This record gives sequence, structure tokens and C-alpha cells, in this order.
Amino acid sequence: MCGIVAVIGSREAAPLLLEGLRQLEYRGYDSAGLATVEATPAGPGQLTCLRAEGKLVNLQQRYEQYPAAGHCGIGHTRWATHGKPEERNAHPHLDGTGQLAVVQNGIIENHRSLREQLQASGVVFLSDTDTEVIPHLISQCLARLRSSGRAASGSLLLEAVQQVLPELHGAYALAVVWGETPGALVVARRQAPLLIGLGEGEFLCASDTPALAGFTRTILPMEDGEVALLTPLGIELHDALGNRVQRTPSLLTGTEHVADKRSFRHFMHKEIHEQPETAALWVARHLPPPSDAPGSPSLVALPLPAKVFEGVEQIQILACGTSRHASLVGAYLLEQLAGIPTSVFHASEFRYAPPPLAPHTLTIGVTQSGETADTLAALVMEEERRGLIADPAYAARLLGITNRAESSLGRLVPHLLDIGAGIEVGVAATKTFLGQLLTFYGLALAFAERRSSRSPAQLQDLVSGLRALPAQLKELVEEHDRRCAELAHLFADTQDVIFLGRGINYPIALEGALKLKEISYIHAEGYPAGEMKHGPIALLDSRVPVVSIAMPGRVFEKVLSNAQEAKARDAQLIGVAPEGPDTALFDVLLPVPAVDELLSPLLTVIPMQLLSYHIAAHRGLDVDQPRNLAKSVTVE
Repeated sequence: MCGIVAVIGSREAAPLLLEGLRQLEYRGYDSAGLATVEATPAGPGQLTCLRAEGKLVNLQQRYEQYPAAGHCGIGHTRWATHGKPEERNAHPHLDGTGQLAVVQNGIIENHRSLREQLQASGVVFLSDTDTEVIPHLISQCLARLRSSGRAASGSLLLEAVQQVLPELHGAYALAVVWGETPGALVVARRQAPLLIGLGEGEFLCASDTPALAGFTRTILPMEDGEVALLTPLGIELHDALGNRVQRTPSLLTGTEHVADKRSFRHFMHKEIHEQPETAALWVARHLPPPSDAPGSPSLVALPLPAKVFEGVEQIQILACGTSRHASLVGAYLLEQLAGIPTSVFHASEFRYAPPPLAPHTLTIGVTQSGETADTLAALVMEEERRGLIADPAYAARLLGITNRAESSLGRLVPHLLDIGAGIEVGVAATKTFLGQLLTFYGLALAFAERRSSRSPAQLQDLVSGLRALPAQLKELVEEHDRRCAELAHLFADTQDVIFLGRGINYPIALEGALKLKEISYIHAEGYPAGEMKHGPIALLDSRVPVVSIAMPGRVFEKVLSNAQEAKARDAQLIGVAPEGPDTALFDVLLPVPAVDELLSPLLTVIPMQLLSYHIAAHRGLDVDQPRNLAKSVTVE
């Protein structure tokens, strides 16, 4: 949510800011803006602020009409929280003099009381946002500091920001520029991501690594509570107590940080087609070649120490949205394959109603961006409450699963599994969902092998099935891309869709419904197939399509029976199932291979993704950046 870019150096700032914001468009936004400070021969510098509602192209046009000069500047893409997505609510926000500008990602929880306090002192607000209190507070602090005769300087701006930050309650990442100091930029963070990129005589600060692509691979991730003064000469970093901090920069380790749509109409379409490659890379990294030699390697190779697996008696998984659906599949595998009791929690609910503490518990946080605020906060809380118990059996065992190793999650947890899916631009997760699923398969296999909960032959059969996955996915994506494109027109007037699944495919029904809601704005719900008769069946008639996942296995006949119940209510029945006489009851069949039931989610999700994509594309909607959504949910 929201993207911040800030730059200071020897080059014109505005073009760098606009390019950085383009690289952050995937985060989701509804307005954009930038502010630059140009040095003048005499007196203070000149601050120029440009803002525009809607897409970044509108800001680009504004810049071409009113060039903003200067070598120091800040930029922002806003995802509306407080105030409608209008130009007056777009960032940057200014103080009353128009010489101090602030961009912010996060939520200032006490903004109402601060606003009332500022209004009582004569401040006039021009927006409905929580952010606008910040420039006015900093401006008032600067006025107090300068009343003693102190001259404008970067150090003075830093001091003013440091004095204001304790007044702000909530989570934030922010960047501040001041017309009086064209050679200074101040940035700060609390519970929201911010990274400093180090160039040659210039620095670029951003919310996420793609904005640093083409600028530098040397980064300094800011820690919670830190504040930094950036000048062309260097970085002055301070902790929350005001102490100077020295820390060595690191290098970006990922290989793909630049988004490229190639020949596809949308990023989401391209990313669906990249899933065979995602699977192939995962297989190559984590499934060692089979060997009959003594001392042969484990079935699955995960970059985790043995202590992560030792003595685990239960697992709890914290996640949101699509990551939670992948976690539900993971929980099924960990319980049914490895025999470990596993619970999946909405991270936002876990924070305020955690279960009683139990010994020997592994806690897994799952977030594709590594920046999901609720998941990070839940992990921090779990670590803190377990730290209050002296018994080592209750010690916090934290593991993260993410697509961004260089993220807040990567810095928070001691053990991390990088799904390695490459940058995903589409807000609706596709290849990262597959990557999360594969990671859970690897984790469940590793536990099962160590606990001998399944025979070696059974585990080897599953590994063989995973090795066959890339080729199956390639064929499936190509086939269903065509089928779903032909089917999309049938949903032109559809307002409601029901998705049914059972057992390990119930989470895939949830994910199918979420994908359709996210990008086509059609109301959709996923249900366990057996629960239809307990209420939801009242929704069914000829206007409500039902998508049913029916894969051979323990619940195959039960799912077909549940599908018959829907068909008897005149619902159009769409099946995701193997071809055969048993599945002839479906009005439309989206065929998938008859694989081991435990492996089936890796295939059944493909028709769900492509059906949602083609319905949204047929409707002419913004598939990659659907309304009201953001790729990284960095606020509570």
C-alpha cells in the first residue's frame, strides 16, 4: 500500500522519482504526487509540488506541463485510507508556508486529536488525510527552534522531525523535504518498510526494492524507529532514542527486480503463464536427484537447520488473504502427511485473540511481500509473549515464508523460506500462490520424512508427482487459457458465483472465489461442498453459476453428489475435474489430469486463475490494479 520514493544527489530528481513510482505501481494506488526543492542563487530554495488523481500518467502529464526542478525530492503513490481518492488528498502534503512537504505510508492513529490541537493554533487544513498533521507539526517545531536564532540546515530539519515523531501514534514510513534546505532529505520509519539505496554521490529511498532497480544494488534497510538525514555527502542514521547508528549496507540478492510485461496484455496473464517455470525452478532447487546409493540425500532439500524440525508438537500459521488460502492447504498437508496438529489463523485476528500458549510450537508467518502489517505484528507479539516464559519448551520458534527475502519478514524471523517466484506485479497473486503451495509441500515432506509418518514409497511417489508438475502446468495453462477465454462471455451479466471444494481443495475454492472478486468485482463465495445444504443452497437458481472442484480421492463421490444438488436447483454447473463418465454431469468441464489427491491443488488452481482473468479482461477492467486493492497491505 502506498509507494514512497525519495532522492537526493547530483541529477534532476523528478525523472528519478517518476521512474521509481512506476516501479511501485504494482502496490496499488489511486493518486500520485511529487515535490522537489531547487537551490536558488540567493536565499532559500524553491519547493514545487505536483499532484494528480488517478494513474501515474496523469502526474507525468502534470510534470511535463509544469516542470519541477531540483536535485532533491520526494514522490508518492497513495492508496486511500483517510479521505477520498481526490487530488487534494494526494501526497505530498505541505505546511502553511508551502515550503515543507511530507509523504507518508501508514496510518497516524491519533491524527484527530493532533488536528484539533493544530486547528486551535490557527492551522488551516486542506485535506481529509491523517498525513497532513505531520508537515504542520514539523513546521511549528522548526519555528520554535529557529526562534533562538538557529540557521536553517539539514541538522535542524532532522532535529525537528525527531521531536515530532514521538507525537505520532501508529505505523508510518515518511520522507520530508524543506525549501530552506535544498541539500537535505529526512526519512523515518516505524512498522512500515523503507530502504535506502546507495549510489555514487546520490541516495534513493523507497518502500520496496523494485524502485531501486537500475539505480543501485547496495541498500541499507532502515530498522524500526530509525530516522536518517540524507545529503549528497552521506547518511546520518539515528535510532529511536536519537543515538547515531553505524551499520554496513547489504546487497540485493534477488535476480529479478524489474517488471517486464513482455508480449502479454496484462502482468497477471504473464504471471499465470510463468507458473510452469516457477515450478521447474522450485523442483531444481529443492528436489535432489534420486539416488540408491547409501547415505543418499533427503527427499527434499530446504535451507533450514535441523533444529527447526526437532521436537515440534504443533504448528500455527499466521497469514492473510491468498497467503492464508495457501496456508490452509499447507495445514492439510502437515496434518495428513506429517501428522502434526496445525492451525491457520487470520493474522489480524490472532493479534487480538491468540490461542493459549502451548509448548514445542512452530509459528509460521506467510506473506508474499514480507511486509504485511498484520502478519508481522502477530509474529512480533508471539515472540514477545513467549519470551515472558522461562521454560525453553515455550521459546519462540519462528519461520517465515515469503517471495521477498529482503523484507521486514526476512529481518524479523530467524529462519526463512524464499519461494523464489520472481517479482509479481499483478495485485491478484498467482505465481506467488503456487510458490507458497510448493513451499508447504516441501515443508510437509521434510517433516514426514523425519517423523516417518508415511512410508518411503509413499513419499517418493509424491516427489515423483512434483517432478512431473512443470510439464503438466505448461500443458494446463495453454489449454485453459483458450477454454477460459471462450467461456468468459457467459459471465457478462453474472452477479454471483459459488465455488465448491472439499478436503484439500476447499482452500482452492476459497482462492477461486477471491480471484474472481478481486479483479472482476463479481460477488463470489467459496464453500466446503458438504456445507451447501446447510444454508448457502438457498442462494442457487439459474442465474448463479457453481464452480465445483471434483478430484478423484476420498471425497470424490461426495463432491459429485453435492454438485448434483446444485444442478437440481437449475444452477449452471462448471466442473474442475478429470474427463470421464463420472464428470459428465457438469454443464461445462475444465479438465485437469487425474493426479494424486494430495497433489491436486497445484493443478486445480490453474482454471480458477484463468477463468477469473478472462472474465475481468472481457469486461475491460484494470486486471493488474483492481480498484481499492494494494499488492502489499502495509497498514492494519
